[in-house]
Amino acid sequence: MRLLIITQKMDKSDPVLGFFYGWVNELAKKVETIEVICLEKGEFNLPKNVTVYSLGKEEHFSKIVYIRNFYRYLRVISGSYDKVFVHMNQEYILLAGLYWNIKRIPIYFWRNHPNGNFLTRVAVSLSTKIFCTSKSSFTARFYKTVLMPAGIDTNFFKPKDGVVRKKYSVCMVGRIAQIKHIDVAIEAINLLTKNGTQVTLDIIGSSVSEKSYEESLKNYVKKNNLSSIIHFSEAVKPEILPEIYSSHELCLNLTDVGSFDKTIVEAASCGTIPVISNDSLKDMLPLVCLTSNFAESIAGSIKRLLDPSEQIKIQKDLENFVHSQSLNNLVDKLLLELA
Repeated sequence: MRLLIITQKMDKSDPVLGFFYGWVNELAKKVETIEVICLEKGEFNLPKNVTVYSLGKEEHFSKIVYIRNFYRYLRVISGSYDKVFVHMNQEYILLAGLYWNIKRIPIYFWRNHPNGNFLTRVAVSLSTKIFCTSKSSFTARFYKTVLMPAGIDTNFFKPKDGVVRKKYSVCMVGRIAQIKHIDVAIEAINLLTKNGTQVTLDIIGSSVSEKSYEESLKNYVKKNNLSSIIHFSEAVKPEILPEIYSSHELCLNLTDVGSFDKTIVEAASCGTIPVISNDSLKDMLPLVCLTSNFAESIAGSIKRLLDPSEQIKIQKDLENFVHSQSLNNLVDKLLLELA
């Protein structure tokens, strides 16, 4: 099998998209060749059968140049691939889908987002199969859609030797954005401390385009005298994450229904109990891990799961959950579907 993979970024050190480097690295072990076209490239060290082409975002090129480079690369690599795997961005299918259809090259489209539009439907119609991880994803409704594992490298995300798991500690990992409902999480921590519950919250991540939201969070923490309990840290490279997860008891994720945040599996793989509001995962995780996007509910869930006896009860279920979402499981299923 010779694959063309199109993705946003090829950079193993990127805090948000670094995981995809692992996907390509693992796929490269089981296919003949991989050509990667990415919008932006950074740090990577891939096998010899992988070639990476960047559209030039790291050079601050214009969108017109991106499109020109995209078509140029398609000419250069014509005939060197027999299947196309487009990760997340429907634009590339809209730009080249008809060409691939005429050439009878199958298109496999990975898109895991709650929202979609007419152009998403066009991209779906041009694709051979659609992949997503959440039953609430916009693309989950189509007959050609296949639900997939999240694809977490469980050999990398595991409890870190020598790291002490702090008592009564909660973390949130990921970009700072309103869709993450970090404000509600902070309110829940405020309720817990007012009721005498011992707890800390570490928020690890940076704002990409919502600086005013980030500032409002920090102002709330300061105004309510929570600075000794709630701490903000900048986004970190993926290799630091196992240490962060391993030093916390709980990992809170309040991302809206429709997506499947990979930090949920990363945390669980490191022995950290996930507390989530995404009820589309209710068939995968122990019910005690599910909460709602209301401060009172979140506070109650945190308090219950800080109890060691509750954590012990769900360990086996969490181990099964992690195994089902592993990178090895994803790659095997991807290759089966692509074949």
